[in-house]
Formats: sequence, structure tokens, C-alpha cells
Amino acid sequence: MKFTHFLAIAILLALTCASLMVGVADFSLSDIFHADPHALSILTTSRLPRLLAIMLAGAGLSIAGLIMQQIVQNRFAAPSTTGTIDWAMFGYMVALVAFAEMSSWVHLLIIFAFSVFGTILFIHFLQRLKFKSTVMVPLIGIMYGNVVSSMTTFIAYKYDLVQSLNSWTVANFASVLRGNYEFLYIALPVAVLAYFYANKFSAASVGESFAKNIGLNYQRIIMIGVILVALLSSSVVMIVGMIPFLGLIVPNIVSLFIGDNMRRNLPWTAYVGVVLVLSCDILGRLIIFPYEIPISMIISLLGGAVFIYLILRDKSNA
Repeated sequence: MKFTHFLAIAILLALTCASLMVGVADFSLSDIFHADPHALSILTTSRLPRLLAIMLAGAGLSIAGLIMQQIVQNRFAAPSTTGTIDWAMFGYMVALVAFAEMSSWVHLLIIFAFSVFGTILFIHFLQRLKFKSTVMVPLIGIMYGNVVSSMTTFIAYKYDLVQSLNSWTVANFASVLRGNYEFLYIALPVAVLAYFYANKFSAASVGESFAKNIGLNYQRIIMIGVILVALLSSSVVMIVGMIPFLGLIVPNIVSLFIGDNMRRNLPWTAYVGVVLVLSCDILGRLIIFPYEIPISMIISLLGGAVFIYLILRDKSNA
């Protein structure tokens, strides 16, 4: 095993231990080893579910961003810059208003359906554009998402759900407890499917004519990519809320160091997403301890800075 792999494992283990130990409720490792009931209750009810939710959400949204960049053929594309997450939030509002008495599975299906519809609509719109610069695609996506976000806010005001909307707009893992985060495990089979289709997504990213020339059904590959992105985005929005920029910055950071081979990048994209979200969550817990800063605020600052750097790094855009 290479030194890089040892270092990556060591960093992940250190952050994992820090995430489990940092919090308002205080306990030590010796309490865990001596099976202290209070310490075990905190660990199994709150800290461990929170850690798993962070890891699944970080890996899931990062992989979603990688897939989105392949199918849209733009390295600035992500669920947060193509309207996918905005449509997921819109679906969440519709589920609360029209299907409030239904189960969580029904709500997830509604959010997923809205995410798929909104993403397909955006891709069809892009395919009709004759001029698509690198920066134009995310800017159009952000404007498109703002229109959808306005409709979501209107529904929230109309049905007195502004507080619920605000709690999901600002992502925070503080409310994650055992029994309310398990939908995020969807990220595991989706990651396997993404790895299986990685070469096909890479071929589709070259263009429709190239994909058809090597015998691929271009529209089917795009649809599979949209479904995987929507599944990942829907589960994260429903459980955690909106985490901006994550799916944009992580695949770009990985590609800077490793290259553009999607199959090779995918495990590292998931890893960097986990490490980034873990680091931001721990930082959010420590800055004004014992209070917490929502993780979405920290990632927004970091993501905005990286987004500007990536744009200026391209000489034509700079």
C-alpha cells in the first residue's frame, strides 16, 4: 500500500475520532471501554448516527457532482448549480403540503420525482443552446435554480411553512439521531452503480456523436446519470438539508491532482467529500463552542472561494 493511502486512512481515522468525541455532552474513551450507560447512549443515539450521516452525505453529494459534470459536459456543473437541489426542495414543500400524512418513503419518492424532472428539464434546455461557455452553464443553472427556489418560498409563505423551509435550507447535522438518517444509505448502492457506469459516463461526456459511434445509447446513459444524481440529492435534502457547492468543488479538487478518469476518481471523490464535510462539521462545532455553526455556512464560504479560484484559473475566463 502506498504512503498516500496510509496517510489518507490516518486522516480519516483522526477526523472520525474527533467527530465522535467533540460535543456538548462530555464523555471519554474510558467511559466507552467500561460500558458506561450514559456514554454508550450518547454514542449510539447521537454521535455515531451523526458520523455516518456526515460520511454518507459527503460522499453522496460529491459523487453526484462528479456524475453531473460528466453528463452535462461541464466541470462547473453540480446538483447545486443545475437546479437539482432546488427542485428537491420544491418537491419537499409539495410533499409537506399535499402528502403530510404519508410516510417518509412517499416523501422521498416525491422529492426524487421532482429532482429528476427538474434536472431533465435543465439538460434539455442546455441541449438547445448553441453557445455554451464553461461559465455560462453554471450561471444559467443558478438562475434556473433561483426561479424554482422562489416558487418553493411562495408555497412556504402560503401554507405557513417558512420555518420548516429555513431549517432545510441551512443544512445542519445536529438534529441527526438514530432512526432518522437511514435513507442516506441509498448512497452506497448508487456509488456502486456509478462506478459500474463510470466509463460510459466518461464516453457520454465527450459528446453524443462519440457515444453513438462506440455503440452507446446516449440518452439512456444521460437518464441513468440523472436518476443517480437525483437519488443522492433527494436523500441528502430530505435528511440533512441543502449543502451548497460540495458537488462542485470536490470533483474539481480531485481532478486537479489525479486527472479526469472517472473510474479512478470516483473513490477519491467520495473520500475527499467525506473528509471535507467531517472537517467543516467539526470546525462548526468548535468555533463558538458549545453552540454550533451550521455546516452549510462554512461550506458556502469555502465553496465560493474555490469556485472563484477555478474560474480565474482558466485564463480565458480570467
